[in-house]
Amino acid sequence: MVKRNQIAIMGRLARIFAIGDYRHFCTFGAMIIGVPAEIKDAERRVGLTPNSVREVHDRGHDIYVEAGAGLGSGFSDAEYESAGAKMLGTAEEVFAEANMIVKVKEPQAVERARLTPDHTLFTYLHLAPDPDQTTDLINSGCTAVAYETVTDRNGRLPLLAPMSQVAGRMAIQAGAHYLEAPQGGAGVLLGGVPGVEAAKVVVIGGGVVGRNAIQMAVGMGADVTVLDRDPAVLEELDARYGPSLRTLYSTGAILDQYVVDADLVVGAVLIPGAAAPKLVTADMIKRMRKGSVVVDVAIDQGGCFETSKATTHSDPVYVVDDVVHYCVANMPGGVPRTSTSALNNATLPFTLALAADPKGALLANDHLLAGLNVHRGMITDHAVAEALGHEYVEATKALETA
Repeated sequence: MVKRNQIAIMGRLARIFAIGDYRHFCTFGAMIIGVPAEIKDAERRVGLTPNSVREVHDRGHDIYVEAGAGLGSGFSDAEYESAGAKMLGTAEEVFAEANMIVKVKEPQAVERARLTPDHTLFTYLHLAPDPDQTTDLINSGCTAVAYETVTDRNGRLPLLAPMSQVAGRMAIQAGAHYLEAPQGGAGVLLGGVPGVEAAKVVVIGGGVVGRNAIQMAVGMGADVTVLDRDPAVLEELDARYGPSLRTLYSTGAILDQYVVDADLVVGAVLIPGAAAPKLVTADMIKRMRKGSVVVDVAIDQGGCFETSKATTHSDPVYVVDDVVHYCVANMPGGVPRTSTSALNNATLPFTLALAADPKGALLANDHLLAGLNVHRGMITDHAVAEALGHEYVEATKALETA
């Protein structure tokens, strides 16, 4: 049975979530929040900006930041100290001191080994295609809340959206770059020039990534087609772009026809929490023109091309059947100043809620609760459990029993 004080806390959290005024969070118990430096290849983002640290510190919480964690995003240690953070020399110290860890990318193996049942982890996880990470989080006993499955009242993914916006725009930049002959591409200018046809760009999926990719590609003058299976999405895009965008309902035949004839294909498919479907087959890739480029933005969820494998900013591309593949798993990390600021704008209210009372915040708000993926050894996200063959435990039940 939930204790009376927990009920009071949940009620207050619910009212705060309902009115959206996170300024009125008070400290139900001071939290120690740790911000380690990101260690994924060429990842320069950071979990909290100095401005976010100040907001958290002003609510009575302690923040420990690993020295140098913000440098890649343009934030100095002095800025963090001025905002109220205490700087520690190593990630080990940060994990050892903190109750709550705020990151950007999924914890790497060495980081997962530092997690304990006392930790609440708040970061991107993308567990469905990553059984090793899932197993380690289960074994750690920690509470892991994933940015990418937190929802809003309209069923959208507000903490995934800012990075999807960045990734969608970067997909076109990257595609245009790798279409250049010195990069192994066909030597095609995305927008063409008068008297010469523009490059054919196909965007698979009309969600946040797709819309931002379309905006960039249309703006650069490309011949752009979007494929989606939601008539409402296609109608919205048609109303916005008119004849500048070809909107098509995605069937197997249509997908085959337009992918094979494209100069640049952007995979922008998302099924929340689940592995991405393999929509583009190896046979389609084989029949594309030499020097064509594919950009798989869905690679965090396993990718939507059969020929996809995750790459890094240090080694971003590889070639299959003369088609250049760009499958960087942390694309927004290439523009860390923009990405970190945009991400913090979205995550800060939830960080404040979890810092005030992790269990109470989760129980008080169904949208934040949707972000709970792992709790005390239990998988609490149905899509993750289904994808990896684990037992699923409903999130509220998991919180109330452990």
